[in-house]
Amino acid sequence: MTYLAKPRLRHPTLATNKVGYTRRDYEGKISTLCAGCGHDSISAAIIEACWELDIEPHRVAKLSGIGCSSKTPDYFLGASHGFNTVHGRMPSVLTGANLANRDLLYLGVSGDGDSASIGLGQFAHAMRRGVRMAYIVENNGVYGLTKGQFSATADQGSKSKKGVVNTDSPVDLVAMALQLGASYVGRGFSGNKAQLVPLIKGAISHGGSAFIDVISPCVAFNNHPGSTKSYDYVREHNEAVSRIDFISGRDEIVADIEPGEVMDVRQHDGTLLRLRSLHPDYNPGDRYAAMAYMQRHHEMGEVVTGLLYVDPLATDLHTALNTSDQSLNAMGPDQLCPGAMALERLNASLR
Repeated sequence: MTYLAKPRLRHPTLATNKVGYTRRDYEGKISTLCAGCGHDSISAAIIEACWELDIEPHRVAKLSGIGCSSKTPDYFLGASHGFNTVHGRMPSVLTGANLANRDLLYLGVSGDGDSASIGLGQFAHAMRRGVRMAYIVENNGVYGLTKGQFSATADQGSKSKKGVVNTDSPVDLVAMALQLGASYVGRGFSGNKAQLVPLIKGAISHGGSAFIDVISPCVAFNNHPGSTKSYDYVREHNEAVSRIDFISGRDEIVADIEPGEVMDVRQHDGTLLRLRSLHPDYNPGDRYAAMAYMQRHHEMGEVVTGLLYVDPLATDLHTALNTSDQSLNAMGPDQLCPGAMALERLNASLR
């Protein structure tokens, strides 16, 4: 059960990262999701990404909404900060936390029901405002907690487990993120850890709003013939735009890279995202070309995965608002409430 913690025993030969943690230190409680659920694979990828990035768990704030996907933060980074919000309201709570304490790394975990239905407006404003966070949607196309109804991301023409055909047009969160101004956009597949881990590492290290849509099959209600979110369908129709690797800026020597083999994108914090493109004509630095490329392959029945777009010079909400370099939660009453005279000067400057 979820309330049962994993054993604290650590084998003395377990490898540690540069801050002295093993992979086990990035785990959480025992998962209660269905055996084979893609969400558990995403949790494992997050654990691997944070361990490889040498992140201290207490520097991470993980937030979620409601649904199977929003249960998963309990299964990773057990020593980090966490908050489970109301259905669809994760982005606004994360935005407030980010404005109060800019020193934490923010990880928002949501689902296709949580973000594409009741939380669609919240998702849109978080993307357009450039809130610095890694926003991960675990997308299975169904409402798994309420017995498998179609979600807003279910493809038109796909069949439910009971044989019902979906007649509604799907909400494409990747296309929305691109249009709304997200500065790091990718799509992954829970069954492709080699691609997903570096995508998550790049998102966590990015300097603006990073969004990753992860196709994550629901083994209970959406892993059957006719579903476009099943393991078999995604494996058969996957169009990978890139093979990516994430290299820390302090370890990589970029001068040795041969021209044309990779695309090195320097992140806001100095780290590098290294992209090896399988398609020489694909440019992840072109937002509108990414939208057209994705739509073109969608019409061909292909699921495009990889890093679709990245802005190497991205800024965040703090830059736009010109907030203090010191986090608000670290300020005292005199700084937060400077008094009536300071308020009068501010009001006078706006007259």
